[in-house]
Amino acid sequence: MRNLRLFILLSCALLCRSFATAQVGDPRNDWTFGVNGGAALDKISFHPWVNQKWHTGPTYGLTARYTCEKYYKMVCAIQLEVNYASLGWKEDIVLANGTQSSLTSTPETYQRDIHYLQVPLLARLGMGREYRGVMGYLVAGPQLAYMLRESTKHSDYWHPDDRINGRNEQYGLSVKNRFDYGITAGLGMEVSTAAGHFLLEGRYYFGLSNLFGASKKDPFGRSANGAIVGKVTYLLPNGGRNKK
Repeated sequence: MRNLRLFILLSCALLCRSFATAQVGDPRNDWTFGVNGGAALDKISFHPWVNQKWHTGPTYGLTARYTCEKYYKMVCAIQLEVNYASLGWKEDIVLANGTQSSLTSTPETYQRDIHYLQVPLLARLGMGREYRGVMGYLVAGPQLAYMLRESTKHSDYWHPDDRINGRNEQYGLSVKNRFDYGITAGLGMEVSTAAGHFLLEGRYYFGLSNLFGASKKDPFGRSANGAIVGKVTYLLPNGGRNKK
């Protein structure tokens, strides 16, 4: 509940700030729509810690952007996305004797894939050429998600009891909280042409909700997503109605 309250407060503060500053400078009224795609590298912030490698999965979806104002040299916009993303974790298994399983003659592997429908709502601040040129930008805002499904896979050679500190509770746990929420932020570059807008962007997503229960009776006090996302986006040309 504490994380949920923090999420709501940060989201409201960010969006209220975005709308409060609207129409202070040179107004805009430009909508544009498009598609995005890329890859997400995820680790779950388990506490107690579970040794992991980066879990890699695809992400793609739809993007809508509303540009509302140019304040001095800063172009202000609100961006909404609806994305599919494959997150989860991939373990770097350490055996009870301290040896990494990947170094043994019969290595063990484990991967959990968690598939989400994500909806980030982002404030966007850009500097550069608004039309027919290059612009750098910052995006930040809240993100909501709903788990569509999960799946697991592990090696044929499998001895989950032979783990350092006996840490194997995660193998038998299904995701308890299908709703995921957190804060995402990133930097990007946009190239605007007569054919449309081409964007290259990197983000980090910090999850505030736990995949599993976090009460005293649960094995983990924290189990939240933490993902690095790289993506490209194409947006249709918006006509450049306000070329100023």
